[in-house]
Amino acid sequence: MTSPTTAHADDARASLEALRTEIGKAVVGQDSAVTGLVVALLCRGHVLLEGVPGVAKTLLVRALAASLELDTKRVQFTPDLMPSDVTGSLVYDARTAEFSFQNGPVFTNLLLADEINRTPPKTQSSLLEAMEERQVTIDGTPRMLPEPFLVAATQNPVEYEGTYPLPEAQLDRFLLKLTVPLPSREDEIGVLARHAAGFNPRDLAAAGVRPVAGPADLEAARQAVAKTAVSPEITAYVVDICRATRESPSLTLGVSPRGAAALLSTARAWAWLTGRDYVIPDDVKALALPTLRHRIQLRPEAEMEGVTADAVITAILSHVPVPR
Repeated sequence: MTSPTTAHADDARASLEALRTEIGKAVVGQDSAVTGLVVALLCRGHVLLEGVPGVAKTLLVRALAASLELDTKRVQFTPDLMPSDVTGSLVYDARTAEFSFQNGPVFTNLLLADEINRTPPKTQSSLLEAMEERQVTIDGTPRMLPEPFLVAATQNPVEYEGTYPLPEAQLDRFLLKLTVPLPSREDEIGVLARHAAGFNPRDLAAAGVRPVAGPADLEAARQAVAKTAVSPEITAYVVDICRATRESPSLTLGVSPRGAAALLSTARAWAWLTGRDYVIPDDVKALALPTLRHRIQLRPEAEMEGVTADAVITAILSHVPVPR
């Protein structure tokens, strides 16, 4: 007989699986990006979305928030954006002759940091404490952020003029780096057909997007993921993959132990989403690219030869022995 805890976890899985259908009312295709965002929520991680303008990165995050009944805010990162514009600041109240704290947009469940690489490192770093500690410190006073909290940052991979590349320390704070590709011909026809029928991307309610899961489902899912079994062989497999990146002749920087822990965490979440209470090697392989691609650094000569981070990781996956 199924226990109440298991039944709750199964209900949570069904609710999270329904996200694909609900988000599909607003976004055509991009199933892998949707799955990545759900995995990040389950792992309490953050996501870097990379894609050219116009592939629905912003719409994807807004649709996810609407489907999960979460509060969401958007910050357009620009060269003149200040750290206080993100975290909030102390404001003087002349009536009381006291300073009061005014929350910045970071005080939300789902923060969309649009074009994060368009702002200087000082402002980019204002997110570091929020992403790692789930709090911001203003005038020496720590202020906790709401739970759940996820940063979904976007960046344009083709236009680098006037941008500030994210430092390695900040890149490492993102659990996943998801690429949002151009749609296939069939999907693009579907997008235009929706617009011809009157679809308004700024009005998700009119498109029929409704909450299908909530914070309670998310918490039940997280508890179930934490109970997903990981064998010593799988742990060793994850370590071997990450150590192989540190020995690759194409890289100057391999995956850190934090990256190895991230891969194990995302593999567990993926295993649970697919209906298993244990992790298999295929789970690790499925999440290796989005979890590790932003944690390695190519040698200049490898970049000149056209080698990519994804190609290096794929080659490592093909050579590291798979546990039986």
